[in-house]
Amino acid sequence: MIKNNLLHLHICMQRTKGGNSCSHIGFGSCRGNSQTLHNQNPSKTILEQKTVVGSGGGAKDPNHITMTPTVSAAAGYKWRLVIAYDGTHYAGWQYQQSPPTIQCTLEKALTRATKLERKDLVLVGASRTDRGVHAWAQVAHFVTPFNYDNLASIHAALNGLLPSDIRVREISPAVPEFHARFSAKSKVYHYKIYNDSIMDPFQRRYAYHSIYKLNTVVMREAASYFVGKHDFSAFVNASHNDGVPDPVKTIFRFDVIEMLEVEGSGFLYRQVRNMVALLLQIGKEALPRDIVPMILASRDRKELAKYALAAPPHGLCLVTVKYSEEHLRLPSGCPNTSFGRHHTVSKCKLPFY
Repeated sequence: MIKNNLLHLHICMQRTKGGNSCSHIGFGSCRGNSQTLHNQNPSKTILEQKTVVGSGGGAKDPNHITMTPTVSAAAGYKWRLVIAYDGTHYAGWQYQQSPPTIQCTLEKALTRATKLERKDLVLVGASRTDRGVHAWAQVAHFVTPFNYDNLASIHAALNGLLPSDIRVREISPAVPEFHARFSAKSKVYHYKIYNDSIMDPFQRRYAYHSIYKLNTVVMREAASYFVGKHDFSAFVNASHNDGVPDPVKTIFRFDVIEMLEVEGSGFLYRQVRNMVALLLQIGKEALPRDIVPMILASRDRKELAKYALAAPPHGLCLVTVKYSEEHLRLPSGCPNTSFGRHHTVSKCKLPFY
């Protein structure tokens, strides 16, 4: 049964790398030598957790940031960012100047705040989200030749320089071995569907509108065929950026509860949206559920194209990136993680009426 007309797809894929434990970058706070951030519970009235971005506030002038020169500038210092963004007006994450992308916009803010060139920052994101896709917990890293006494000022400066639809939620020091993309053990995406005859205007940017009544029972059964290690060649669109990626991925969860959620080791270009598109056809009862293994076995993108086109991007959101505790440990001699700072008012300057 679909609660309040909203359906969430949960998709989870995990890297088949070694490692004893895994923490997620999402919600939470730093604990000891490692950082574990957890997702809030989904609202009872929506399919997935709202990706509401808080206001940045903070310093408008990054020149007031206090920096400590490093003894060995050649080694540099690495910093981890957790970023939320509304992808509506952006051409995805990957760098390009026109139309603007998340990476390009973030790099412009970083160059102003750090006074470094783009080539020196070496900004890398965990997931190269596509045009129109949102994120609550995109993870990225960059490097500087200097250390910081504290991260609150650079954090406030970045959010003061960024547009309101992009926010740095956290900034923390990272060990040299940490890599936002290659250290990731798994990524979690949500896909939100609003299933009613009339679309809720407040959900229009973050949920796909399906006017067809969806059978979530058969969708759940069909989604189970995706779980495991498979060749997903039939579910990838051609991309000019990835060369010839490995089509074999492992999916650990594909849940159809209050949303579609998928977690996995990594995703091919538009793979999630293609899987969702097929599940939508199955949910409409236009296709049988056992068509999933048949298309997987074909390893042919043209086979999927006979039945479904990619689902629209605006229903998709990156909600968690998971790393091992080893990669999330805080290096010695580093400033504390910044989660943003609250401001206080010592005296009210406006009269009460």
